[in-house]
Amino acid sequence: MRITISKENYLKAIAEAESEGETVKAVTLARWLHVSAPAVTMAIKRLRRDALIRVDSEGHLTLTAAGREIANRLLNRHQLIERMLTEIFGLEWYKVHDEAEQLEHAVSADFERKLVEKLGTGSVCPHGNMVERDSPRDRRRRGLKPLEEAVANERLAIVSVFERDRELLEYLDRAGIRPGVRVEVLSTDGDLELSGDRHPMRIARAAAAKVWVATEPRP
Repeated sequence: MRITISKENYLKAIAEAESEGETVKAVTLARWLHVSAPAVTMAIKRLRRDALIRVDSEGHLTLTAAGREIANRLLNRHQLIERMLTEIFGLEWYKVHDEAEQLEHAVSADFERKLVEKLGTGSVCPHGNMVERDSPRDRRRRGLKPLEEAVANERLAIVSVFERDRELLEYLDRAGIRPGVRVEVLSTDGDLELSGDRHPMRIARAAAAKVWVATEPRP
């Protein structure tokens, strides 16, 4: 069975959509990959033929063990490239996702091994996200919540952000919101008003929904 770049992208998109808590259907893939409905239909037929996905009677798509293995391999490679770009080359954190999307299919197995030797495994990406499956339910089990659920006077640590929206990442960077930053919530009326180490911050509620935080005890 030949695993093409297109197949890898579809399998990875299914895994990524699952990690955001979405029930994956054909329309989900069309939205995530910015492709037409007929193109998705053909891709689903090929992936199903190759036993890489399952399709239930309602059109829900899930990865088989073989499909999951391919998706996870690509997700791990993507994270290694993001870390290489930030930790070795110093590229801004909000730029590395798009760069890794371009490079992840071109990296050889030998170079990937070198990256593992250099960077190690088990770390989060520059956006604070874990590799492979990490659903909203998993995050809540670890005690995290979306920033939009914050209440006044809470002290929070920014843990992770949605990385597949460059405009959002640049917006958050300008506001001073990135993994590792600690803030105090001043107000949640409308937009969220936060106080950081250096300056006050104002975050639109729609953007706050894409940021996961951990509550910190007050001193």
